[in-house]
Amino acid sequence: MIDENTTVILGIPIPSTDPAFLTIVGIHVLFGLAAVTTGAVAMLSRKGRGRHSSWGAIYFWCLSGVFATMSALSFMRWVENYHLFILGALAFASAYFGRSAARRRWQQWPGFISLARVRPTS
Repeated sequence: MIDENTTVILGIPIPSTDPAFLTIVGIHVLFGLAAVTTGAVAMLSRKGRGRHSSWGAIYFWCLSGVFATMSALSFMRWVENYHLFILGALAFASAYFGRSAARRRWQQWPGFISLARVRPTS
């Protein structure tokens, strides 16, 4: 909800004009763009060592940056953003769990089954 204390720039409500907040938002956006880009490259690469795992590692560290900046932004405006913190924590926990499973080569982990290897029955 926009009130008289909310700053609007180009029709977009800005919740805070604090320089620290805006700096963290800028860094958060950069990490987010990098995570989307590297995640897409990793996802579209053939599974296994090489391109997939290298870009996947970069994606994980970019997502770590997104999580760190999201945490800082959520704590700065906890009442309004606690639900975003929960979503971000779940996303990061999922990525961490998946990376741990791949690195430790869990035998029960279904992530090692490539959909490209599944052949349709005719």
